Amino acid sequence: MKISDILSTDVIAVNLETSDKDDAIRKVIDLASKSGRILDNEKVSKTIFEREKLVSTGVGKGFAIPHGKTDSISDVVAAFAITKEPIDFDSIDGEPVRFIFLLIGKENLLNTHIKLLSRISRLMNKDEFRDKLLEAGSPEEVLAIFKDEEKNYFDI
Repeated sequence: MKISDILSTDVIAVNLETSDKDDAIRKVIDLASKSGRILDNEKVSKTIFEREKLVSTGVGKGFAIPHGKTDSISDVVAAFAITKEPIDFDSIDGEPVRFIFLLIGKENLLNTHIKLLSRISRLMNKDEFRDKLLEAGSPEEVLAIFKDEEKNYFDI
């Protein structure tokens, strides 16, 4: 499964205005609800925030990947946002975050969830890829950047 298969322009935001980490996560979950795949927003939110309490999903280089698994979805759900301003995300490198990729998997699809997390991390670790995303002015441009990068990066 490609990352671009689980993203659509409906679940992508550029210049997302957020006040802090919790606000950002809530807004990205709201964005994900536009996918039509979330069966229970409250349970999804609880899953993501409980996972975040274990250890921050701010993985470094300005990137966070809040994620979790729940059966309160009909299929894999994703959303991606570029924040208007950097926000403190308690990242492991201490740096603020501009990129937030939310991934929600189903309980019984652990392998798919892990593969997607790995692919997202590999893409987002590339400086050139992040630079392209920062220049994107619309969800359409962001999706095109993901699709283009996947063509070059993954043999799927």
